[in-house]
Amino acid sequence: MTVVNLEPKYHFIWDKVVFMVYHANKGEGHKKHHHPYAHGIDCFAGRIKVTKDNLSVELTSDTEAVRLAEDEWHEIEALEDNTIFVNVFTDGKY
Repeated sequence: MTVVNLEPKYHFIWDKVVFMVYHANKGEGHKKHHHPYAHGIDCFAGRIKVTKDNLSVELTSDTEAVRLAEDEWHEIEALEDNTIFVNVFTDGKY
């Protein structure tokens, strides 16, 4: 299944930290990509799969956030409808 790229529902900056909040349905998220900066991914509702290299981890509201290193290839996919996840990174690096 190909991931359908998704734009953030909300985007705000607080104390030099960028929060990009996504409301996703199954199959939506971000196709394989990378950034020149580190960032965190957390899931607030539903389930997402974060894949990097050949390793995948499933996140829910009960799991710990994932930190991705600079230039680390990754993909984010919602595994069910009504999923909410967030990407967090330092302002000025996006």
